[in-house]
Amino acid sequence: MASLSFSRVTLMVQLVLSLSLMLPSALAGVICEDLPQDLCAFAISASSKRCLLESIPRHNGPTEYQCRTSEVVVDRMSNWIETDECVRACGVDRNSVGISSDALMEPHFASKLCSVACYQNCPNILDLYFNLAAGEGKLMNQTNA
Repeated sequence: MASLSFSRVTLMVQLVLSLSLMLPSALAGVICEDLPQDLCAFAISASSKRCLLESIPRHNGPTEYQCRTSEVVVDRMSNWIETDECVRACGVDRNSVGISSDALMEPHFASKLCSVACYQNCPNILDLYFNLAAGEGKLMNQTNA
């Protein structure tokens, strides 16, 4: 009976140790550098920093893409990977390298961004483009025009 208890305790200790080794990576949340290319754009890391897709030109081969952590901090959001539904509803492209507020000047893009499906369900994309436009003065230009 004592040997049975000892083996159960040993088994439990091994289980706890193996789970504790896996737990930190599971709790880490979104790490931009670990994301595949098709999930990078419009993601926010566990540290509330935006992920961005960067191109790396190669001399003797196709351009490679890597997901990186930017220095842009997102207030009130972390551990976020935008859904495919929001990407479609807002008319954005996950394979975009660099994001510009110039797209806001295109009526088709602006109408998708302001659509009910995007505006009410996709706060990350709205926050990104609103802050981008504000930072580049696009909102001021529109109200003063």
